[in-house]
Amino acid sequence: MELHFTKSNGPVDQAIEQLLDIAQNITQRGIVREMILAALKAGQESSQKADLKLMNSTLKEMRFTAKVFEPYREVKKVTVFGSARTQPDEAIYEMARRLGRKLAEAGYMVITGGGPGIMQAVNEGAGTERSFGVNIRLPFEQKTNPIMDGNPRSITYKYFFNRKVAFLKETDAVVLFPGGFGTLDEAMETLTLVQTGKRDPFPVVFVDEPGGTYWTRWIHFLEKELMTRGYISSSDFYVFERVESIEDAIDRIRSFYTRYHSLRYVGERLVLRLTSSVGDKEVEVLRREFQDLLTPQGEIILSGPLQEESDEPELAHLPRIVLDFNRRDFGRLRKFIDAINVFSEKSSISCPFGA
Repeated sequence: MELHFTKSNGPVDQAIEQLLDIAQNITQRGIVREMILAALKAGQESSQKADLKLMNSTLKEMRFTAKVFEPYREVKKVTVFGSARTQPDEAIYEMARRLGRKLAEAGYMVITGGGPGIMQAVNEGAGTERSFGVNIRLPFEQKTNPIMDGNPRSITYKYFFNRKVAFLKETDAVVLFPGGFGTLDEAMETLTLVQTGKRDPFPVVFVDEPGGTYWTRWIHFLEKELMTRGYISSSDFYVFERVESIEDAIDRIRSFYTRYHSLRYVGERLVLRLTSSVGDKEVEVLRREFQDLLTPQGEIILSGPLQEESDEPELAHLPRIVLDFNRRDFGRLRKFIDAINVFSEKSSISCPFGA
C-alpha cells in the first residue's frame, strides 16, 4: 500500500486516529499524524537498517531535547562555545566562569556543551540550577563536567547535528571564546544560519581576553580572504561583535533586547514585535536610512497585531513595526533592529545605523 500525507490512506488513517485516541493528551494531532506516517513510509521505502537507525535516533534525541527545555521556554538563555582544553589556571577560563555568574545574576540561563574547559567554567559560574549541558558522545575528551553530571538539564547526543539544533534553537544569544575545530565549526554554523535568515537575529559575541588576538586574526581572515573575493559582503560583519570584557559581552546581549522582542513572517511581510513603541518620526528615519532593506515599492509602518498572529494571544499587547523585507540582507536587518533599540523615546533626529 502506498502511503500519502493526505488523508487518503483508508484503514491506515483510521488506525492512526484510533492510536492517537488511545494514547490520549496528544497535542497538534495533525503534526503527530504526519510523523507517524513518515515513520511508516520510511519503513516501506528503506531497506537499510543504518538509515532507519539514524531517523529513529534523531527523532528520539529531538523529542528529549524538547522535553528538557519546555519548562524553561520563557527564560532567556545564552549559549556559550569554547575550547574543552582550556585549563582552570588560564585567564580566559576565569573570564568564562565570571560570564556564567554574571548571566545567572542577570536572570539568564546558560547552555554549554556540558564538557570540560570553557564549558565547565561557564557552568561553574552559572551554577547547576541555571545551567543546561548538551554534550556529545565521543571516545575521548568530551566527558560531562562535574556541574552537569547527573543534572536533569544535561543531554548527551549521538549526532552533532541534533546537538547543534539544541544549541541554536533554544538560545537568545551566542557567546564564543577561543577554541579548536569544534568552536570554529560552531562559530561558522551560527553565522551561516543568521546570515541566511534560517535563524532569527540574535546577539553573536566573540570574546578575547584583553589584548588577545584569537578573534581579531580570525576576523582579519574573513575580511582579507572572504570579503575581498566576494564570498561574503561587508554587511555580513554586522551580525557579530568582538569584545574583550565580560561586561561588554553582557551589555551587547542586554542592548539587543532593549526594545526588540521577537519577529514573525506573515506572508511576504516581516513583523517586528517591540516591548515599547516608537513614534512616527522614528519610522520616517527608518524609511530613509533602510530603504535598501525593502522590496520594490515596499513600506515600513507602525502596526498592532495582525490577524494572522491571533494564534499568539500572549503577544497581542506588543506594538509592531511591519516592513516589506527583501529577505536578502540579514546583516542590515540586524542594524535595523539596533536602530530601533537605540531610539530614545523623545528624540528621532538621527539614526546612527544608516548606510
